[in-house]
Amino acid sequence: MDSNAGREMLLMLPAYYDAENVRAVLDTQGKEFDTLKSLLLYVADQLFPVSASSWGLDWWEKELDLPTIAGKPDSERRSRILSKLRGMGTVTINLMKVIAEAYDNGLVEVIDHPEDYYFIVKFIDHRGIPPNLGDVKAAVEAAKPAHLEVLYEFTYCWWGELYDLGKTWGEINTLGLTWEELKTWRPA
Repeated sequence: MDSNAGREMLLMLPAYYDAENVRAVLDTQGKEFDTLKSLLLYVADQLFPVSASSWGLDWWEKELDLPTIAGKPDSERRSRILSKLRGMGTVTINLMKVIAEAYDNGLVEVIDHPEDYYFIVKFIDHRGIPPNLGDVKAAVEAAKPAHLEVLYEFTYCWWGELYDLGKTWGEINTLGLTWEELKTWRPA
């Protein structure tokens, strides 16, 4: 018997039903139940942004009034959806941090300057400018109070890190990194 459901149904029947023709019927029905179960689990996955496939993400974007951007990777679409869901409620510095971290998938620090009506979103784990910075900006802008300005700070490899390696500039140059790669390089 090939199907899990067919085997389970056979176990529920009395032993005198264990004939070849009954097994064939139960196996056929069991395959259909297995297919149905797989489809139901697949559809259930669409109800949660973390497990939704492309068409489920389309539904979530429509539900949350987020524009669907053709060609955007599902991981970035998922981040936008999760950020929008997290961004509902009272606006706090912690909420801004949660929204930004949902996009960056790393540590973000939010530094508040209420006396000057601005705050800073500083990306700590990610080196350089995150690839989906536009989405981060849009989500933060949508959630923040209108009277506050937001500034963004990025982390790069700094000279002290290179100096601490104890290598000469010539040795670092042998790594073959471009200037852009060196700025975002993370020494081991």
